[in-house]
Amino acid sequence: IKPLAKSTSRPGGNVSLGGFGGFFDVKAAGFKDPLLVAATDGVGTKLKIAIETGRHDTVGIDLVAMCVNDLLVQGAEPLFFLDYYASGKLDVNAARDVVAGIAEGCRQSGCALVGGETAELPGLYAAKDYDLAGFTVGAVERDAVITGADIQAGDAVIGIASSGVHSNGYSLVRKAMERAGLKYSDPAPWNKDQLLGDALLTPTKIYVKALLPLMREKLIKGMAHITGGGLSENIPRVMPDGLGVKIDASRWQFLPVFAWLKDVTGIDATEMARTFNCGIGMVVICDAANKDKIVSALNVAGEKASVIGEVIAQDGVEILGAEDAWQS
Repeated sequence: IKPLAKSTSRPGGNVSLGGFGGFFDVKAAGFKDPLLVAATDGVGTKLKIAIETGRHDTVGIDLVAMCVNDLLVQGAEPLFFLDYYASGKLDVNAARDVVAGIAEGCRQSGCALVGGETAELPGLYAAKDYDLAGFTVGAVERDAVITGADIQAGDAVIGIASSGVHSNGYSLVRKAMERAGLKYSDPAPWNKDQLLGDALLTPTKIYVKALLPLMREKLIKGMAHITGGGLSENIPRVMPDGLGVKIDASRWQFLPVFAWLKDVTGIDATEMARTFNCGIGMVVICDAANKDKIVSALNVAGEKASVIGEVIAQDGVEILGAEDAWQS
């Protein structure tokens, strides 16, 4: 575990595990007048797929992603991370794979893994079951906090592609599998070259390195991490009262996994947008004059970004053409 933690070293981060707490030097990280921002999250029932397939090396990435992406939308740079791993009976190999994933997520997001807790709780969890929780702290200069307060009608809405289902909606995913009579060892219906279990364990995207340079240039007015509640419930969380967004579903790729889920479950586009990310993992709101610069920078950084709509003087999220665009 210690070598994995050491691989996440960064300026300010003390990754010498074994003490009673982890240290972080905010000044050494280059901040002058910072506010600290904290976030915590888990991976949800996606863990059941990892447990049932015996593949544990990706859910640690999910854990970090769910936490650090939440910091980003406040304008914060992730600094350090801690994890909590609880099981009915500790499987050392599974735990090592999970922590390896956490370390990989920390490297992708530039934060130091400074500590964690491993708990063996027989009687509370079944022998093979485990749960994860992650905790992260970031910092943002006081004058660079992203609040969404400056958003106004006419601003551009940019979508950054997700890698798949990410870490929300897996209870419905499992119901879809049951309805379709599929096992994790079967080929994925949308990609016969990949096992269904492996496809569903595709890690949540971490957007830190692509977005930090744009945040430092103060080009972003607001961001929404598209998690539980989908597009419909997460975008309004960053909008001032009286403002909403109108987005065009034909302007981004509705990933094949979502087309399959929609087809098997029979749920309509409105419910899809309220449940899943539908192919958009992060939404960025900016002045319309900056939209092309931001999209170009994101694509150069390796993301798939596009302008998907605009801010309107009406509460809520209006999605145009979803039923037509979101077909298998």
